[in-house]
Amino acid sequence: MIALEKARSCLEALGLSQASEILDSRLQKAAADGATYADFLSDILGEEIAKRHQRNVEVRSRLAHFPFKRTLGEFDFDFQPSVDKKLIMELTTLSFLNEAVNVVFLGPPGVGKTHLSIALGMEAVSHGISVYFTKAHDMLTDLKKAYQEGRIRRRMAMYLRPRLLICDEVGFLPLDRLEADLFFQVISARYERSSTVVTSNKSFGEWGELMGDPVLATAILDRLLHHSHIINIRGESYRLKEKACAGVFSGPKV
Repeated sequence: MIALEKARSCLEALGLSQASEILDSRLQKAAADGATYADFLSDILGEEIAKRHQRNVEVRSRLAHFPFKRTLGEFDFDFQPSVDKKLIMELTTLSFLNEAVNVVFLGPPGVGKTHLSIALGMEAVSHGISVYFTKAHDMLTDLKKAYQEGRIRRRMAMYLRPRLLICDEVGFLPLDRLEADLFFQVISARYERSSTVVTSNKSFGEWGELMGDPVLATAILDRLLHHSHIINIRGESYRLKEKACAGVFSGPKV
């Protein structure tokens, strides 16, 4: 018992808290299985690494500010056949991040744009990559306030620092001149440096009206789309599908 307590104290002193916690049970298992010393050591260290990875993912997920968790396994590709599943699975390799390629999800509300963007973000987080999720309106309101208070450079850095920025719901609300200019600054500063995922319910032809300036909209799209994957989702809303299944919504009457 003295040796066991000494071993546990050593593990704790080394910061191997998970290994210390499971030491007793894994010793008993190793004895029952007739495991070698190397097998036992590999077992408890493997558990320590897995626990640390889990904690790191949880911390990075909080820092990413995901509004909820979504995975690709939860996405119903059969319900949205317009989505190129092969391309989506290719994106999960995260190779697009190494080349600073952007991803743009277009489509009406409820078709899964945010789901897919968060799923890619969570995949990146699980590989130790910095991610930040924001709704376009929230980001631009934040930057606009910082600009008016004379601290725009410091605040802008928060949206430029992550290797992956997810900007959700571009187009749900029209932008004023300052907001459009700030959006241009974000996209321009990240251009060919880091990847940005954008979701929008507006076609690119509508961005001139959205930004209130066709020239500025063209400049934004030029940088956003130069190196990008564009995924246009044409389908029904998941939310209305769930309502229909519950008998709450039967579709518009003709």
